[in-house]
Amino acid sequence: MFRRTFWFAAGAAAGVWATTKVNRKLKQLTPESLAAQAANKAIDAGHRLKDFALDVRDGMAQREAELGEVLGLNDRPDPELPAQRRTVALGTDKQGFGNNKQIKYIENTTYTYNRNEDH
Repeated sequence: MFRRTFWFAAGAAAGVWATTKVNRKLKQLTPESLAAQAANKAIDAGHRLKDFALDVRDGMAQREAELGEVLGLNDRPDPELPAQRRTVALGTDKQGFGNNKQIKYIENTTYTYNRNEDH
């Protein structure tokens, strides 16, 4: 009698456990759950990509500083030499490509032209 009761209870417990596992898996496979999982993975991938880009940028700046020091680009220029001039040519046509007829020259500036701002 006790053996039958034991096996009945063991079977009932196994059934409850299996039903719980199946219901959890079915909830994970609903469209809303799959969308949430995909969004979380996309966010994680974005964070990893951002960290990678920041690491690359730091390494690039470090290497540029090393090269500048080795090549002597970071040294102060000789005060007797004339100052260097930077000339930037600006001018675009309707598609955002250069048009030789409309070139403007801006001296001593680091201005960059963003074609998306002309709307």
